[in-house]
Amino acid sequence: MTTTVTPANLDQLVVDHDGDQPMYRQLRAAILAEINSGSFSPGSALPSSRSLAEHLGVSRSTVNLTYQELTAEGFLVATERVGYSVHPDLGRHDRDAAVEPRRVDWDSRVVDYQDFLVHLRKPEGRHSRQYPFVVGAPDPELFPAAEWGRAMRATMEAEHLTALIYDHIDTDDPMLVDQLCSVVLPARGIQAQPDQVLVTMGTQNGLHLAAAALVHSGERVAVENPGYPDSAHIFVRAGAYVVPCPVDDDGIDLGAVDKPVSLAIVTPGHHYPTNVTLSAARRSQLLAQADADDMIIIEDDHNSELRHVGQPVPSLKSLDRSGRVVHLGSFSKYFGPGLRLGYVVAEPALIAKMRDLRRYMIRHPPGQITRTMALFIERGDYARALKRVRSTIRERWEIAAASVDEHLGWGVSCPAGGASLWLPGPERLDAMSLVEEAAHQGLYIESGASCFLTDPVPNNIVRLGLSGISTESIEPGIRRLARVVDNQQENKQ
Repeated sequence: MTTTVTPANLDQLVVDHDGDQPMYRQLRAAILAEINSGSFSPGSALPSSRSLAEHLGVSRSTVNLTYQELTAEGFLVATERVGYSVHPDLGRHDRDAAVEPRRVDWDSRVVDYQDFLVHLRKPEGRHSRQYPFVVGAPDPELFPAAEWGRAMRATMEAEHLTALIYDHIDTDDPMLVDQLCSVVLPARGIQAQPDQVLVTMGTQNGLHLAAAALVHSGERVAVENPGYPDSAHIFVRAGAYVVPCPVDDDGIDLGAVDKPVSLAIVTPGHHYPTNVTLSAARRSQLLAQADADDMIIIEDDHNSELRHVGQPVPSLKSLDRSGRVVHLGSFSKYFGPGLRLGYVVAEPALIAKMRDLRRYMIRHPPGQITRTMALFIERGDYARALKRVRSTIRERWEIAAASVDEHLGWGVSCPAGGASLWLPGPERLDAMSLVEEAAHQGLYIESGASCFLTDPVPNNIVRLGLSGISTESIEPGIRRLARVVDNQQENKQ
């Protein structure tokens, strides 16, 4: 039997004649609220547009428009010569069920990666502290906003619109690939053809694609220890058995591993996080071992351009004669992680596989960001901006290294590269507590503990990022840090 919405129910419909929202939008929301609450039950007939209009003091066209929109959305049904009523199937399943709706047990449905690794965490508000030594933070003052803006505006011109708005499926912006092959990669000593290059949404995307393309379940993959934690996370989730390898002043020591590995992930330009450069002898050893063991090397070219004494060391890929090195580069490291733009250089067969994987993950990076970067490089703005970043970070590194030596006095030798400092302190230093104590003094610093994969994890290492703090704040910040360290040590005595 059809019921009718009663006057009492109608009194619950309220519209604001002085409100900013259109009247029909208010009425639609009010009717939906009554349907969802059960006040307007399934099958209930609604009043005619004339009577509801008179009741609310609105026009009939407002009510008719609301009824028509709710009918099109399936909340109401219209019957000829009868009028509108609440759709009879709304809530039918709830009425038929004798128990409460069954909730999903998401813990059992979501895949568990059994991830035993530490996750990198950085608290909110870290950039707003007086002395933000945040590792990997961008400096807005160093971002070439005017040049980037000009390149981005140029992408709106007719000759570039295709790159922006078309679905390129699995292909890359040919202009950016050309700039990579002709400008960016030769600076790293790499000669590559377009079929050897894939554009990615940053280094992590490149690592994920490499893991998906290369890792078989249980495969042994070497990672640096200490090292970049996200590399280990990505390969563990791909099914790899991660083998931690020690790092010393010459870089990763793969010879310390007792069994062969099928793949190694390395940061040879400037090791993450210590910034040491893989020595020439270790490079030769690594490449020779790769040939002997049929091993693939993934080179994360981390901050390689930021060398503060002499010229940047050529990439490992530039020494590769057997096609075993997979080179990962990123624009985000120099201009800001928010750009999410990088690239992979490898043999055509692997690039083709990674391209296929990328297609079903993200298809391709956004057309505007890739064309903007292509124009940015072509106009020479990339080289000029990178030169400015290198000069500024070098100055900050010099000030920071001298300040650490003067105020902390830990006798730490800072490798001449990268955009951060890795500072092992005295054995009795409690770095985790120091991070909290420093926060109360307006300092953001980081502990090095999260970069280790094996126990015992040292708790006496401090990390200072130099890319996101102003040059003039570095020496006062380290001086203040030294006072916090002294207070901690005094309280322990």
